[in-house]
Amino acid sequence: MDLQDRLEELAVVIEDAKAMPLSASCIVNRQQILDLIQEVRQLLPESVYRADELLADREAVVQDGRREADRVLERARGEADRMVAEHEVYLAAVAEAEAIRSAVDDETTTMRRETDDYIDAKLATFEITLQKTLQTVDRGRERLRSQMYQELAPNSDLEPDFGGGFYDDQQ
Repeated sequence: MDLQDRLEELAVVIEDAKAMPLSASCIVNRQQILDLIQEVRQLLPESVYRADELLADREAVVQDGRREADRVLERARGEADRMVAEHEVYLAAVAEAEAIRSAVDDETTTMRRETDDYIDAKLATFEITLQKTLQTVDRGRERLRSQMYQELAPNSDLEPDFGGGFYDDQQ
């Protein structure tokens, strides 16, 4: 039995003791009470020792808990700082990627416009050259036809004029 049980037994003996008439006193068995007190005395140093032990253990447990809590908090702060830094790096990378994408889009649009203008200018030059070539071909064919008609014409006193030909227009 432990100290608490002995104290409870002592309280029961006193509560169940025979009361003295017209008094707050009671009659108890002296030997029974002294035996219980002796048992309490014997248990008391052990209980006090265990209480001291528990208090020391409690203090050690509390200190260990505080140290562990401090370590956990320090790790959590470090992890939070790392995550914030990673998030900031991520946000900076996203912003930089957006800026690069925007610059590339602008440059692509400019290059496309310049390329379209260049091709349009070359096609316009080619069109002009083709028109001149077609005009030259049409004039050359017209001269060939007119020479052919002059040779077939019955008028023989007129000689064909071969001096101003197709190649004179090219100069």
